Amino acid sequence: MVAKNRKQTGKSPATQTDRDRSPLVSLPGKSNVRRPGREGKAFNSPHPNGLSGIRHKLGLTPSAALKLGTALFLGKLYHLSQLFENDRHFSHLSNLEKEMAFRTEMGLYYSYYKTIIEAPSFLNGLHMVMNDNLTEYPLVINTLKRFNLYPEVVLASWYRMYTGVMGYFGIPTKMCWSINRGEGLTPVDSCEGMGDPAYFYVACVFLLNGLMMSLFCGYGAYLSGSRLGGIITTLCFFFNHGESTRVMWTPPLRESFAYPFLVLQMLLLTYILRTRNLSRTAMVALGISNLCFMLPWQFAQFVLLTQVASLFASYILGYLAAAKMQSILVTHMITLGVCFILMFGNSMLLTSFYASSLVSIWFCVPVSLPMFASFFLLQVMQGLAWVGSTVLLKFLLSTILGASDDAHISGLIKSKFTSYNDFHTLMYTCAAEFDFMELETPLRYLKTLLLPINVLVVALIVLLYFLCAFLSVLIRSVEHVCLQLVYHSLQLVAFAVLAILIMRLKLFLTPHMCIMASLICSRQLFSWIGEKFKHQVTVVVIMAIMAVQGVANLQAQWAIIGEFSNLPQEELLDWIQDNTRPNAVFAGAMPTMASVKLSTGRPIVNHPHYEDAGLRDRTKLVYSMYSRMSGETVKKNLMKLGVDFFVLEDSWCTRRTRPGCSMPEIWDIEDPQNVGKIPLCTHMSRNSRPHFTTVFSNDIYKVLKVPKVTKDLR
Repeated sequence: MVAKNRKQTGKSPATQTDRDRSPLVSLPGKSNVRRPGREGKAFNSPHPNGLSGIRHKLGLTPSAALKLGTALFLGKLYHLSQLFENDRHFSHLSNLEKEMAFRTEMGLYYSYYKTIIEAPSFLNGLHMVMNDNLTEYPLVINTLKRFNLYPEVVLASWYRMYTGVMGYFGIPTKMCWSINRGEGLTPVDSCEGMGDPAYFYVACVFLLNGLMMSLFCGYGAYLSGSRLGGIITTLCFFFNHGESTRVMWTPPLRESFAYPFLVLQMLLLTYILRTRNLSRTAMVALGISNLCFMLPWQFAQFVLLTQVASLFASYILGYLAAAKMQSILVTHMITLGVCFILMFGNSMLLTSFYASSLVSIWFCVPVSLPMFASFFLLQVMQGLAWVGSTVLLKFLLSTILGASDDAHISGLIKSKFTSYNDFHTLMYTCAAEFDFMELETPLRYLKTLLLPINVLVVALIVLLYFLCAFLSVLIRSVEHVCLQLVYHSLQLVAFAVLAILIMRLKLFLTPHMCIMASLICSRQLFSWIGEKFKHQVTVVVIMAIMAVQGVANLQAQWAIIGEFSNLPQEELLDWIQDNTRPNAVFAGAMPTMASVKLSTGRPIVNHPHYEDAGLRDRTKLVYSMYSRMSGETVKKNLMKLGVDFFVLEDSWCTRRTRPGCSMPEIWDIEDPQNVGKIPLCTHMSRNSRPHFTTVFSNDIYKVLKVPKVTKDLR
């Protein structure tokens, strides 16, 4: 839903130089000529030190580990930065255009960062976001609690410190130009450098993900026990980059901040599973990485649910000792409690399946059956006890606490296995990213050999499992190897199920497949190939075959050349800024409302963060404009919300991603008595009277003025 004008490689030189630069501020040693480099792309990938035990296991000196990590970090940072710049021509955008480029949720999150950096002081800005009356007018909400805004709070504090220190020493932090946009448009000022708020924000996101790539390489090397495994993991990630991440297109999304900490957490968990004697330091580090993963992202709980489920399955199968399982559970519980406090008592954390699962497993682990009961019966009973108690406890807590914010998740899951549909479910499933995984995805995995390698690795792990289970002679020597491999295989299955059900979640599956691919370098699994040199040659040959499609994938990404432009929305935002009161209240499509709040500071009644039950109800009222209801009914809905202006978009009235997914068709599920009537939005696009007054219109947007509420409606 991000508005982009993407132009592929066939740009003429004239088009490339449409925006001429004339420096307004010039820094020493900085060229005034537009920077070249769209044709020359390269990549590397990153790797940090990690635990000292991991480094020693890989046979790396501190100096070698630092050099490798730095090289991978810089390579990933350059790769992400260039893709982002190529896609948007971000360096040539005005401040307004940069903000418009952060569409839908991205613009909402970025608006709070902007609020804090523009406030008189950091504490004043923090108070503003914790007592916000612009996002869900007229309600005052704690957006730090609702929207997982700790990344914006941290980045805003860093930005204020950075600009303050640099300003104190008189060091320039950005360079600005006057940009001639052509086409009869007025010139705009464009700035780049860490002193520009948007540049600082995006740069920090890319820096974090560059560090993640370093961890990623170390993770693959540690799991496989071979430095070559780290290289395989890194290459697989880049060869499948479009399936592995979307941080280069959508930096402000929550996953951009959270996922790097999941990689660290899983690396630490692997270390704990491999180590016979538990280390308090490792458990504390695991807890901190858990917390850093959970705080930025409301969906982290679902990923951690799959993790504890995989660990519990490993315990049931007899590979994870009860003491170690309970220690990991305690760490998760403490982390969840700390996160609950830092999120100001967000009830979604306590009523989640993740929280219920932790409690259920805690009571399931010590359970034992009489001596005559079979081991298989114990496994089945523990598994059923976990599932039943988790579901029961989750719904019991939701009922007691009166929490319904995650009710749409249950509806979404139900719709995947039945014909069930409602308004909120269709708002998700009609978006491609929440649909089932498309067939093209496994085909792309197949072309880069990622899928065949994972199938082979998992098959060998299953074989090793049976060896561990039935050949007692081997148990002592391979039980710890089996534990980490069984856990990672179960985690892979869990991620695969999530990705198949919801395509967006392949962003967990693909990187984990890259991690699992490192195991082709494992001597425990592939010693049957022969001596070590022969094994390494085989791996290099596989890498060469992978590179055929992998390099083509990279070249396709590097070939994306675009330039962000959204003149209709720019006209809309300029009109709002110039022609409405600062306290005028707006309603409309969720992505557009995020832009209105970010760029004009006007109050809005709905927004793209759809995880709150109250917000979902508000949005449903707002979207009645796209139903077949009468104009009078919709007008009363908007008046009750206190709306002054409604931003109507014809595309929302006619757009249809697939049969049954246009807004009028979605409303037909909720409003069957009006099926067959002409949608109200169609009438409004022709003539908004008598219910509303059109005060602005262009090719895309029409602003309708809503009558003032009367005493009867109050």
